[in-house]
Amino acid sequence: MSIPERPTLIPGPLAAREVGVAPATIRKWVQLGHLRPAGRAGRAQLFRLEDVFAAERAARGATDDGRARRTTRRAADGDVYGTPSSNST
Repeated sequence: MSIPERPTLIPGPLAAREVGVAPATIRKWVQLGHLRPAGRAGRAQLFRLEDVFAAERAARGATDDGRARRTTRRAADGDVYGTPSSNST
């Protein structure tokens, strides 16, 4: 009978360093519900690294192939700034 392997949990500041954001960003993701702590060590929140990477991808808006999603929308009958295009009447 084997013992199931437990995931490695890391504190918020280390999680932030791993994904290249500030520790405050990790706290904000928790506040917004994008990330949930998997445990605690005293007052410190602990996170699964895979959860942190998933939250980072969601926050940056990555698509399935890893490229950033385009967020610019064109206005009806105009360019991205809402200026009427030259070929509209």
